Amino acid sequence: MIDINKVRADFPILKQTINGKPLVYLDNAATGQKPQVVIDSIVNYYSTLNANIHRGVHTLSQKATDAYELARFKIQKHFNAKQNYEIILTAGTTHSINIVATGFTTLLQKGDEIIVSAMEHHSNIVPWQMLCERTGAILKVIPMNLDGELIMTAYDNLLSNKTKLVFVNHVSNALGTINPIKEIIDKAHKIGAAVLIDGAQACPHIKPDVQALDVDFYVASAHKLCGPTGVGILYGKEEWLNKLPPYQGGGEMIKQVTFEKTTYADLPHKFEAGTPNIAGVIAFGTALDYLNNLGFNNIAAYEAELLDYATKKLLQIEGLKIYGTSKSKTAVISFNIGNIHPYDIGSIIDKLGIAVRTGHHCAQPIMDFYKIPGTVRASFSFYNTFEEVDLLYNALVKAKTMLS
Repeated sequence: MIDINKVRADFPILKQTINGKPLVYLDNAATGQKPQVVIDSIVNYYSTLNANIHRGVHTLSQKATDAYELARFKIQKHFNAKQNYEIILTAGTTHSINIVATGFTTLLQKGDEIIVSAMEHHSNIVPWQMLCERTGAILKVIPMNLDGELIMTAYDNLLSNKTKLVFVNHVSNALGTINPIKEIIDKAHKIGAAVLIDGAQACPHIKPDVQALDVDFYVASAHKLCGPTGVGILYGKEEWLNKLPPYQGGGEMIKQVTFEKTTYADLPHKFEAGTPNIAGVIAFGTALDYLNNLGFNNIAAYEAELLDYATKKLLQIEGLKIYGTSKSKTAVISFNIGNIHPYDIGSIIDKLGIAVRTGHHCAQPIMDFYKIPGTVRASFSFYNTFEEVDLLYNALVKAKTMLS
C-alpha cells in the first residue's frame, strides 16, 4: 500500500506554491519529480566522490567507479538483463534510440522494411526516417483505432520477409495506452526481425523484464523514474550490441589507438565514449532503490485508482472528450473541452497552481489522426492525490466558464 502522506513528504518540490496556490503537479509524463534521497545522492557525489571513473588509480577515482558500476548493476537487476554489459548508459531515451538507428545503417539494404507504430513519440519516428534516407529502407506504419489502440491485424499484414526492424513504444506518452509488446515482439521474431521498445513512458508505472519479453533492445530515461535528467539506458542483447558499430568515437570506448588503426573496447564501453554523467547515473541507481522499495505493484494499484477516479470526475464536465480510451492504459488523461484551445486551458489552470501539459506532446501523427491541434494532458504519479484530482476538476470548470 502507498502511504501517500509519507511519500509526499519525500518530495521537497511538492511543498511549494505556484501563483499563491499549492502546487498540483500533473505533468509526470514529461518528467517525474525527485525524492530527497535522489537529490542527496547528487550532492553527495560532488561533495565526497567527485573524480573521473575507469581511469584513475587514486582512491576517489576508484570509489567513484565502484559507485557508478554499482548503479549499472542495480539497473541490470531492475530490468532483469542477463549481463551487466548489456546495459549501455546513455544521455536518455532519444540518445539510446539514435545509437541503434545509426548502428543499423551498416546492416540494412535498399528495399528492406522497418515498422513503427502510429502512436510514437517523435524521438521514435525521426531517427528511423533518417535511417531510411541513409539506406533506402522503407518505413511502414501500424495504424491505430479511435480508442487509441494499435490494429494488430494490420501489423500482421505488414510483417514479411523484408521486415528487419520493428519499433513500438511500450506506453503512448500522448494517450497512456499500454501496447501489447510481447505479442508484437513474438510475431516479429517469427519472421526474423529485431524489435526495439521505447519504454520511457512505461517504466514509471511498469517494471519490465527484458528476458521474459525476449526483446532485442529496450530504452528508457532516468528522469521519468524519479531520477535526474541527462541519463538513460539502452538495453541490448549481447549478440545485437556486438553487431552494431560504435556510435561515437573518443576516450573510454577504445582498446588501443594508433594513427594507423583503432580497436574498440568490449561491451559496454564500446558505446560509452567520453566522460559520462557520473553523478546522474549513481542517482539513477538511488531512484530505482526508492521505487523498488515502494513496490511497483503498489504503485500500479494506487495509480489505477487515481486514473479511475479522475476519469469519472472529469467526464462530469460537459463537452470534455478524452482521447485514448483503451482498457489497458497508464494514469494519463488526454482531453479537450469543446472547441477551446488546449493552450488556453493550460494557461488558466496554471494560475491556479496546476501543472499540465498542452499541445501535440511530440506526437503530431496522433493529433492528425484525431484531427485536433493538440490536447490537455494530465499525467499522474504515485505521489498525486485524489484531492488534487478535485482541484483539477474545479480549475477546469472555472477555465471552461471563462473561455466559453
